[in-house]
Amino acid sequence: MAHLQFYNYEGVGEKNQQDYWYSQAVRIGDRIECAGQGGWDPKSGEISQEINAEIDQAFENVDLNLKHASGTGWDQVFRVNSYHVPMDNEALGAMVRNFKKWMPGHQPIWTCVGVPNLAQDNMHVEIEVVAHVP
Repeated sequence: MAHLQFYNYEGVGEKNQQDYWYSQAVRIGDRIECAGQGGWDPKSGEISQEINAEIDQAFENVDLNLKHASGTGWDQVFRVNSYHVPMDNEALGAMVRNFKKWMPGHQPIWTCVGVPNLAQDNMHVEIEVVAHVP
């Protein structure tokens, strides 16, 4: 797949690349597709156990990931998939609050799913996005 450009930001991105053999983002022509971003501190990997803080950090990690992959951030996102343990009103409210903060000028398509588990036992959210980079 030499024609694709893969990206892994410093810290957790590079560590996950080594430990789990996957990349954080890929550039495909005028698109950036991002692997699911959790609410981890991008340097230490620590995850807040307060759901609002965890979701806020996941949004910051998506932004970091997009910019590292040569995008401008959330303003280019047109598709969001989010996975939640559990999917409840508090998590839904935190997602909507962050959509309004990070994408005040547009409303992306969104699939929101409650799941029994995520990759790490202490994760409660994972957000993957697709962005258009003209």
